[in-house]
Amino acid sequence: MTDAPSGERSLARSSALMAAGTVVSRVLGFGRAALLSGAVGIGLAADTFQVANTLPNQFYLLLAGGVLNAVLVPQITKAASHDDGGHAFVNRLLTLSLALLVGATVLVTVAAPLLVRVFATHEWDSDAVGLAVAFAFICLPQVFFYGLYTLFGQVLNARGQFAAYMWAPGLANLVAIGGLVWFKVAYPHPGKVGEWTPGMVWILAGTATLGVAVQAAALWLPLRASGFRYRPVWGLRGVGLGSASKVAGWTFAAVALSQAGYIVTSQVMTRATHLLDVRGQAGEGAGLAAYGYAFLLFMLPHSLITVSLVTALFTRLSQAAHRGDSEAVVADLGSGLRMPAVLLVPGTIAMVVLGTQVARVAFFDNTPQESAAIGRVMVAMMLGLVPFGWLYLIQRVFYAYEDARTPFRLQVVVTVVATAANLVAATVDPTHTGIVVGLGQTLSNLAAALLGFVLLRRRLGSLHLQPSIRGYVRLVLASAVAGILTWLGVRALEAAGLDRTSWTGALVEVVAGGGVFVLIALALAHVMRVHEVALLLDPLLRRLRRGRS
Repeated sequence: MTDAPSGERSLARSSALMAAGTVVSRVLGFGRAALLSGAVGIGLAADTFQVANTLPNQFYLLLAGGVLNAVLVPQITKAASHDDGGHAFVNRLLTLSLALLVGATVLVTVAAPLLVRVFATHEWDSDAVGLAVAFAFICLPQVFFYGLYTLFGQVLNARGQFAAYMWAPGLANLVAIGGLVWFKVAYPHPGKVGEWTPGMVWILAGTATLGVAVQAAALWLPLRASGFRYRPVWGLRGVGLGSASKVAGWTFAAVALSQAGYIVTSQVMTRATHLLDVRGQAGEGAGLAAYGYAFLLFMLPHSLITVSLVTALFTRLSQAAHRGDSEAVVADLGSGLRMPAVLLVPGTIAMVVLGTQVARVAFFDNTPQESAAIGRVMVAMMLGLVPFGWLYLIQRVFYAYEDARTPFRLQVVVTVVATAANLVAATVDPTHTGIVVGLGQTLSNLAAALLGFVLLRRRLGSLHLQPSIRGYVRLVLASAVAGILTWLGVRALEAAGLDRTSWTGALVEVVAGGGVFVLIALALAHVMRVHEVALLLDPLLRRLRRGRS
């Protein structure tokens, strides 16, 4: 077996390289979201764009993302043992996938008016529907470019080259940021939905689509540099795609179920915005746009930490599963549970304490009421950050065994629980709708993750979770103490006259409170002998000791 410490160091290096790209992309993504929310707010006009610009993401996940993520890496890893190094297999799979993407993109773009009606509340008037449809016609071609990005990126990942895949989204954000600056300068006061012009629509939606196209094109050069040469090859016989088709079918079903659940979320959240608009309370509660911004904040630690780690881990999991080495799979599962926890557990509690202020800082161009609405939804989601990471890892373990049926069963749990919560959210005051939806997301991921551990144990035997459980308990205790002390410190600042509703006041609380929290949480966890904290802190402590000597 591979030496564990050496393997973990290699995994950490790969994760760090990807994390750097994700950091840049997410920072730019925050800039993009802040500019967007400042340019169009979180009201009805923002929801029309959110519906339209979310559609390509939904269909990309349905037609390409989930299926390709589940199929490509395990199949390409296996195909590497072919006489030609897997080139024929990959070319055939890429040809089929590209044909599917082209056809699907044309189909969904033509269906834009129908899709807007499906994802938006029926209470929208003709102006809102018309603006959303105009946005959708321009945004839906993103389906093809998202798929192309995934195809190129997963071939690179299967070849052990992870960096470009994580860095390319930064280019999309740069292009979109340029478009938003252009929009904000040209149209500082966009007005109501009935007042939008074709020029406004094209700048906002057109630059968003252009950014996704640039993101896909950016992977072509590193793909060629890796030695891969694409040649269109038609036909599926003789390359062992039977198992891939089975995996793709179940994965497609899981993603379809997820998107069906999102339709309910979209309907509930757009209805909340409509009711707030009718009441004259726009910005006091979260609608679909605010939910999207909150989800962006929620996804930052997941993308930065969990996705970067598991993407590097997935190839190893696939290789171990292909060899039938269950011990290696269980060992990698343990690493995937423990390594992110050292940041995710403290991060969850920190966001509970400082979440609304983080939103105020991130969305600097919004009113305090708008940023608070975003922050409250984000905090509700953040309670489920750790279970969301567990579920993501568990799904990849099953995919490594080319088992997509079990992740489908887990997705049924997620969708049923989340949809039940969404239906409850539709009955509460619209200022609280987003919070209930966020809590439902947390509960759904926790329920599915717990079931996933049970199913993994049936397949692999003992998962040796005791070290992980001990680590989590110690991290929770350390973070809880740090959270209480940080909350007391922040309240003391406010009692001394700090204005928490101002941007500068929020920034002071986030910087000072966050700094205190991190120092206390990591110090206590280190004292409590959380091994992963030692791995994180030891390089820094060694440098400090050398500096003193």
